[in-house]
Amino acid sequence: MKHLTNPNWIIAKGFLFLLLGFLSGALLLIERLTLRATVLLVIAVWSFCRFYYFSFYVLEHYVDPSYKFSGLLSMMQYILRRRRRTETSQEEEI
Repeated sequence: MKHLTNPNWIIAKGFLFLLLGFLSGALLLIERLTLRATVLLVIAVWSFCRFYYFSFYVLEHYVDPSYKFSGLLSMMQYILRRRRRTETSQEEEI
């Protein structure tokens, strides 16, 4: 599969994700328009946005500036490898 490199298509893809988010959120609320469902949907969206920010900004700028993540899978592999290294070094100290 080729990488998307055209800036216009990249921007279009971003706005399609935004449209998809609005449509799916609207359909959820149309199906069940209650204050509870609305608040839970807002909290879920906010939480996922914060996780995304943590995954790519916080880890790259504050935890390990030398590592550049290519996606969520890359980030998870990095955390698991880092965790294993920490556990191994702690066992060696004992």
